[in-house]
Formats: sequence, C-alpha cells, structure tokens
Amino acid sequence: MQRSNYTLLSCIILLAVLLGVVGGGVAGGMMGYYAAQNVMPTARPIAATTIATNPTAPSAAPVTNITLKEDSAVIDAVRKVKPAVVTVVNRMASRRGVFGGSVSPTSSGSGIIIDGKGYVVTNNHVVDSAQSLLVILSDGTKLDAKLIGTDSISDLAVLKVDGTMPAVAPLGDSSALQPGQVAIAIGSPLGDFRGTVTMGVISALNRQIGSMQGLIQTDAAINNGNSGGPLINSLGQVIGINTLVVRSTNDGNVAEGLGFAIPSNLVREITSQLIAKGKVERAYLGITYAPVDPLSTSGLNLNATYGVVVSRVEPGTPAAKAGVQEGDVILSFDGQKLDQDALTALLLKRKAGDTVTLTILRDNKQIDLKVTLGARPQTQ
Repeated sequence: MQRSNYTLLSCIILLAVLLGVVGGGVAGGMMGYYAAQNVMPTARPIAATTIATNPTAPSAAPVTNITLKEDSAVIDAVRKVKPAVVTVVNRMASRRGVFGGSVSPTSSGSGIIIDGKGYVVTNNHVVDSAQSLLVILSDGTKLDAKLIGTDSISDLAVLKVDGTMPAVAPLGDSSALQPGQVAIAIGSPLGDFRGTVTMGVISALNRQIGSMQGLIQTDAAINNGNSGGPLINSLGQVIGINTLVVRSTNDGNVAEGLGFAIPSNLVREITSQLIAKGKVERAYLGITYAPVDPLSTSGLNLNATYGVVVSRVEPGTPAAKAGVQEGDVILSFDGQKLDQDALTALLLKRKAGDTVTLTILRDNKQIDLKVTLGARPQTQ
C-alpha cells in the first residue's frame, strides 16, 4: 500500500515538471513573437526621383565631372584668340622656270588681327619681296591685303585687309612676364596646318639672337609657317610675335625647344608708328654692342652682371662725341637699368635731339656720360 502511494506521487511530480517546461516554452515563444512584431520596422517605398537608373542595367553609379582650372584657362584663351589668327600668303614676282615658262613662287606665314579696322601684324621676313599679299582668315575666307609698312630691325610688318573682322586679339604687357609662366603659340606651321596650337612656358627673357634684342625665349613648338603668329598667355593676351627658332649651332650641336618671340610692348610701339607713318623712326647712338653674359665678358675684367658691352663706336656719331669707348659697359639708359629692358626698345621711345644720361662701367668704375641722340640713318 505504501509502495503504491509512493509510485503514484512520483508520477504526479514528473507530469507537473513536464507540463511546466512545455507551458513555459509555449508562453516564451508567444512573448518573443509579440515582441518581434512590435519592434520590426515598417517598410516604406523609395521615391522614384531619388536615384536615376539605367532601365537596361541593374544599377548605375553616379557620375562626377572634374574640371581642371588651368586647362580651362588655356582652352578659354585659345578660344578667344584663335579666330584672330590668320595665314599670310606672300605671292612673289614671277620668274623663269627651270624647264621654261614662268613660275610664281609663294611662301606663307602667320599673322594676328590687332585692330577692328583690319590691321594685321606679322613678320617682316614673311612679306619680304612680296608682289602681292593674301590673308586667309580662320574660317577660310581669303582677303587681299595691303602692305602698310615694314621694319627689318624688329622683323615686324603691318598689313591691312577690308571687311568684318572675326576677332581682335589684345596686346598684353610683356614687361610683366616671368620665366616659367604658360606660353601658347598659335599659327599655320608649314602653311598647311592652320590654327595649330602648341604650349610651353616662358623659358627666359631679354635674349639676343644676331641683331635682334630683347626677345622672349619659349619652348612652345614653333615651326616654319608659325612666323608672325602670336604667343599668348593664359588670359588670352598676345605677349609676343613668334619670329625665329634656333635648331643648331655653328659647331653642329642640335637644339630643341628654342623658340623666340618679339615682346608685345615692342610690337605695340612699332605697329603704332607703322600705322601712323608707314615707317619707324628711331633715335641713334652709333654703337655696336652685346648683352652682358659670361661669354661676352670672359676676356674682360668686368664685375658687371647686366647691361651691354660696347664692341664698336662709329666715328662722328652721338656716342663717339659723348666719349663712349669700346669695352665700356652701359649699365643704364637715362636711369633705366639694362637688365630687362632692351636698349633698342628704349631708343625707340626717344627722338633725335633728346639728351640722355648713360651710366657706364669703365675699368670697374661707374661714370655718367651725357649724350645728345641723333636720327638713325635709314640704311641701318
């Protein structure tokens, strides 16, 4: 009897434990489900205008456009000046051909419109020996050109065409140039590639090549046919007129990237005289000289780092009368140092009869000489 009661009691306790476990699990599951339903976020549709997609592709990444400011400046400068750049065709006098008959040779260069009245500046050597001249505008329009005047010393010439000008290029201030700044050449290399754009930097200033002085040196590519075309800055201002390149030396050394341009301030002075008078009038000293550099002063005991060395004084000239001697170094012209300004450019701003002061270095001592300028002979 006691054993039966013990067994029954054990079964009841076991059953109660099982019911508790099952009931707790069910209750816990229900509570968990309830909690999950209350914290689950509500899905909301995405507005159709939030992301633009390609209907033929599953997704498309957004596109970012990057603008390079300096490139944009160069592009804008070219766009501004290029319509004012022209091709100049020189039709020379007919001559007898090798196999009989007559031949009318032509050559070509570049030019730039500097005035809305149709004035075009180019190089003197581009129009040399011309029988007639033709200007081809950037859009291909051909116009007969009249020669207004030339200046062989600066290698500049001014032409005139009639009609509506597509653009006018402004002349900048070449005295503000710095080595290393952007330089852009536009022209017609080889005569066939009109509107060609090349870019480099200002390599140096106040260079002398032969008798030409105060030139801008650049590594922007310049080829035959670029002569007379503009060298511009990134503001779209003409800072020079391309005139020559140096490709080799007398010793046979080959060079690349040695182009030279006539500075815009000299271009402005020369062209204004050619337009007004058809010629250029210069004051005259009567000396031959070269800029101070290690080569020109290597055989002289000089401490000068700038100026010009006098190599010859013509007898009876203003310089000779004032006492200028061979070997003198002219440091300044009427107070203007000859470190950046070319002597030819300073003389251009003076007239015959003006009296100026030359600061001379002689035997490593500075002296001042008063010189009354003369009129430059037309043959020089």
